[in-house]
Amino acid sequence: MSAAEPTQTHQLGERELIWMMAMLMALQAFGIDAMLPALGDMAAELNVPGNDQQFVIGIYLLTAGIGALVPGALADRFGRRPVLLSAIGIYIALAIACALVKTYDQLLAVRAAAGFFAAGIVALPPAIIRDRVGGDKMARMMSLIFVIFLMVPAIAPSIGELILVIGDWRMIFAAMAFQGIFVGCWVYYRLPESLAPENRQPIQIGPISRNMVTALSERSVIGYVVGSTLVFGALFGFILSSKQLIGDGFGRPDIFPIVFGICAGAMAIASWSNSRIVERFGARRVSHTAMFAFIAVAAIQVAFAFSGQESLWQFIALMAISMALLGFVGSNFGSIAMTPFFHIAGAASSAHGFVRMTVAAILGAIIGYAFDGTARPLALALLASGIACLLLVLFSEKGRLFAPPQAQQRYPSAMRS
Repeated sequence: MSAAEPTQTHQLGERELIWMMAMLMALQAFGIDAMLPALGDMAAELNVPGNDQQFVIGIYLLTAGIGALVPGALADRFGRRPVLLSAIGIYIALAIACALVKTYDQLLAVRAAAGFFAAGIVALPPAIIRDRVGGDKMARMMSLIFVIFLMVPAIAPSIGELILVIGDWRMIFAAMAFQGIFVGCWVYYRLPESLAPENRQPIQIGPISRNMVTALSERSVIGYVVGSTLVFGALFGFILSSKQLIGDGFGRPDIFPIVFGICAGAMAIASWSNSRIVERFGARRVSHTAMFAFIAVAAIQVAFAFSGQESLWQFIALMAISMALLGFVGSNFGSIAMTPFFHIAGAASSAHGFVRMTVAAILGAIIGYAFDGTARPLALALLASGIACLLLVLFSEKGRLFAPPQAQQRYPSAMRS
């Protein structure tokens, strides 16, 4: 049986597709967030000083962004299935390799390779969804995907803590491989090819480059791509420094998994709420409102952080609200940016993913490495990124915000059994 020919008795339905795409993206989330409780143990065994322990996550995010340039172009030529299955296979193999390393340099090298070569597990789901629907309908489906996807960050640190009770940090990578095998089998047997034959693109540097430039150069799109990059860069800064911030800054390492779960859970609830309202009010109205609220909350975070009196629970409440507001931003911004590119969805998804992941990873690393024992660097980054994001959206929308819902346009399904 070839990778392009799954055996299935029933066509893949919308609900199963949403769960499958979410679990694909969750492979990356688990590989990041389950590691957080183990950073101290890993640093102790491999002799990693101070903030340098964050690099094992930061390098993965950075190379995943760079690697996002590749799978979309390949998927536009050869189809979604073979490229996606290859990415899953590489993810499994390199997760096992991470469990066997002897030095921190080896771990960084393998994690860098894993991020680059397995980038398709995150880059391709938006293209697969875009093959079927667009506009606010896509925003609704992507919101539901994010709800399920965000369940993993909410519980991954607790799973990591549990693994550390029964084993060491290397077993977390073994758990990643096991998860990859499960999802890979599901994709192999159930996911049909979604790329229509007439939409296949040649593997030529010129057309690929033009498609990616097109996906990034339209004024109506660029503000949403770069804007979401900035706010998620600040979010990455929180992820990278969260273990140290809760443990060292607030002195409560014992409740870190609970704090992280609350924040990720707030984002999941917001994504679910977005899926219920976005088709009624429109992706632009919902996300623009959320951005104004995000800036206001970030300003309050700055005030508390610089007051010198911020308590842990005040920080948790404000951070959870900020992440919830990002739940109304991420899928909507992504769907707005993808809507014009039905015929080059793979290249567009790769180009957008490259910018978002690469720049956000760099920003996140800078913010995380600026950790000084307080929440001040993070609070300033959240406020600055929110204001810059709003300005970029104003540029894309030519100064006009809160557009009404788009007329729904459902494209013929390209799914093949």
